[in-house]
Amino acid sequence: MNLCFPRNFSLVTSAPTKMNKDNLSFWMTLAGTVCWGVCFWWMRRLSIKQNFLLDQLREQGKRIEKLSRIEHDLIKEVHPQVSEIKEGMEEMIAVVKENSENNPPASQKKGH
Repeated sequence: MNLCFPRNFSLVTSAPTKMNKDNLSFWMTLAGTVCWGVCFWWMRRLSIKQNFLLDQLREQGKRIEKLSRIEHDLIKEVHPQVSEIKEGMEEMIAVVKENSENNPPASQKKGH
């Protein structure tokens, strides 16, 4: 691309003339350069906003992870272990069976 002024460059013309190829080439090159600059600025602006948003998301993720660890620790302290629950259930089943053998339900008592 030739960014130098064309030989016949003139901002003010004395008479209405057709734009020659050199002038057209110059103005199209200038417009392309300006558009490139605007696009570069726009993309830079978007990139800065995206980086800011990603930083906020990282911080939020760290806070959520920290709260999840605290919640997990609290749940472990409050709730008994699974094996303890299973043992308790086995004891309850044994007691219920024992009681049902010793004291039959009311429907079976009527039949005797």
